[in-house]
Amino acid sequence: MRSLGQAEIRSREVARGRAGLWRRSVIGLAVLTAATTAIAACSSGDDDKNSSSSSSSSSSSSSTAPIPTTTTVATWAPLPAGPGTNVYQYTSPADVRPDLRAVPTRIYVPNSDSDTVQVFDPVTFALIDEFKVGRQPHHVVPSWDMKTLYVNNTVGNTLTPIDPVTGKPGPEIPVEDPYNLYFTPDGKWAIVVAERYQRLDFYEPTTWRLDHSVRIRHSGPNHLDFSSDGKYLLISCEFSGWVVKVDLESLAVTGEVNVGGQPIDTRLSPDGTVFFVANQSRHGVSVIDPNEMREIQFIPTGRGAHGIYPSRDGTKAYVSNRLGGSVSVIDFATRQVVATWNTGSSPDMGGVSADGSQLWLSGRYSKDVTVIDTNTGAVIKRIAARNGPHGLALFPQPGRFSMGHTGNYR
Repeated sequence: MRSLGQAEIRSREVARGRAGLWRRSVIGLAVLTAATTAIAACSSGDDDKNSSSSSSSSSSSSSTAPIPTTTTVATWAPLPAGPGTNVYQYTSPADVRPDLRAVPTRIYVPNSDSDTVQVFDPVTFALIDEFKVGRQPHHVVPSWDMKTLYVNNTVGNTLTPIDPVTGKPGPEIPVEDPYNLYFTPDGKWAIVVAERYQRLDFYEPTTWRLDHSVRIRHSGPNHLDFSSDGKYLLISCEFSGWVVKVDLESLAVTGEVNVGGQPIDTRLSPDGTVFFVANQSRHGVSVIDPNEMREIQFIPTGRGAHGIYPSRDGTKAYVSNRLGGSVSVIDFATRQVVATWNTGSSPDMGGVSADGSQLWLSGRYSKDVTVIDTNTGAVIKRIAARNGPHGLALFPQPGRFSMGHTGNYR
């Protein structure tokens, strides 16, 4: 991003964000207040970047919607890294949870520069709803139990919960600098990636009470993934070129490697032995050995490698090249690019359809959403969006539980 002036853009975002920070001392009170009014009419968030008035750009978004909370619904067990392990074994088309099969599939698009979320029908590609949220929403994140979607309003310092059954937003939850959001594999903690403060903030996910924080000393921490045994995570630091290892038992940084460039999206290999880290300014993907914390391979993809999404069968990785207008397909086993699909947009973040036949990606700079046929690589549809569409979530998807981001399922 620095080479294209994005560091300066994010710096201005930080400046705006600091002026409106919620104090942690009011977080608990605000959440309790929200919980007691959960059946009241929904708040749609900040009206615009210069106003705190609440309004909605769609009359349907004013419907009442309670704040759904995360509860235990799945069993997680650690897996050893190595041959015979497949961390994506429960994300095949047949693995949509029974309690989610009646939930309507929708595409949720947060528009970072418009402070809105647009909702699209994946069959007709039509816009079916749009509502205001907090300032600068970056990602729509499924909760660990997959009962709630959270819009990460990073400058607004709030999360907007969405009930995926109705598709409607609930009252905002005050959380400091939620640029990204993840959940530990056991569902115990919600991890808010407070990018501008270089912190991982661990929250209790039913009350949203802040419990503890882990400081990341490098600038730009924003995307992470967990080891197969759930004992540690690796997080990328986009603005400084580092990848950092955090032990989840000691809650301490235990390793780091400087890969240079701008490391962004991070994904565990199916066998759990290495991490794939997209690098936007090196235009490819680093393969990181998490035990030695070193880059053991670099896979060139296309200009601006940004997001990484496993195929539905877990054998391939779809890498969005945001600056080159393409998607590279990497074979997980050979670690080689086996196909390149030209999109004609600026593909960013998104997800794979439940049946695996489509890849949906937001177009951060092209102000659109691109739908790609994963069998042929052809663009099926480009859909106009508002300004700055970013962390698109396609929901529901197969899996026992969600570990966050736009849909990192296991």
